Amino acid sequence: MADPRVLCLGEALVDRLGPPGGDPALDQPVDDRLGGAPANVACALARLGTPVAFVGRLGRDAIGDQFFRLFQQRGIESSGVQLDPERPSRIVLVRRTVGGERQFQGFAGDRGQGFADQALQAPTLSGSARWLLVGTIPLATPAAAAALRGAVDQARVRGMAIAVDVNWRPTFWNADADPSAGPPPSALAAIRPLLEQAALIKLAREEAIWFFGSAQAQVISGLLPQAPDVVVTDGAEPVTWWMEGASGSLAAFRPSDVVDTTGAGDAFTAGLLHCWDLPPAHRVRFAAGCGALVCSGAGGIDPQPSAPEVEAFIAGA
Repeated sequence: MADPRVLCLGEALVDRLGPPGGDPALDQPVDDRLGGAPANVACALARLGTPVAFVGRLGRDAIGDQFFRLFQQRGIESSGVQLDPERPSRIVLVRRTVGGERQFQGFAGDRGQGFADQALQAPTLSGSARWLLVGTIPLATPAAAAALRGAVDQARVRGMAIAVDVNWRPTFWNADADPSAGPPPSALAAIRPLLEQAALIKLAREEAIWFFGSAQAQVISGLLPQAPDVVVTDGAEPVTWWMEGASGSLAAFRPSDVVDTTGAGDAFTAGLLHCWDLPPAHRVRFAAGCGALVCSGAGGIDPQPSAPEVEAFIAGA
């Protein structure tokens, strides 16, 4: 196995998709899909052909076993995966609209001690990866937050660039929060130091406004001391970016059939990192193709495309 070019750190979990228009906590049938943003990105990168490793914590349960099989099948380095003997892997309840849009509404499986991903222990990073990809969800609980900060410190010492997909999910910070709510001041304070260390920040338009008061990528970059590259996605609306001192915009690709948008942003992030050595406009075009194709199937991992499939799709778009 080639040395990983990207290390993805954070949550691996199950997305329990409710029936379109129904409640995944009450209505049948539900559709359980392996997911979690960093795990999705790792799987998408492997599918595209980028050597990748996943670092996270899972329960000693059936979900953990499924992830190990998946990582082995995709060729993902998984020596950094921790197994928790007490806490289960997390199940996220995902409500889907008839049109395929999704909203995270709560969790299942907690036996009173929380979930394995919340107890992530500080990993020891090894190798010479180019990127450490993280989200903000580990910052919602003390142990995982300390582990993430420790990993970021190690990555910077090793010369790895930090990529942050904001991935704001209020339910992970407060189970009773409105799933559409923006971040409270406490979350902003916890997340800001991470954003100030990123070389690349990918965020959705509403996240950009919540965190920076602007959806303009260049403005966001200018508000941070390290002036990172910034990409702002907006669902079916154009993607905008500020990278390498230049701005750009790309109309979003439209898949022929939208089944489920879960994981579209993660596939986009994987596409960016996969072809980072290309000019910015080419990176974004490829990434947008990755995101669109994932919407054509259920879950964030199974529909992930190969690089030739992405190239064929964007050539015909």
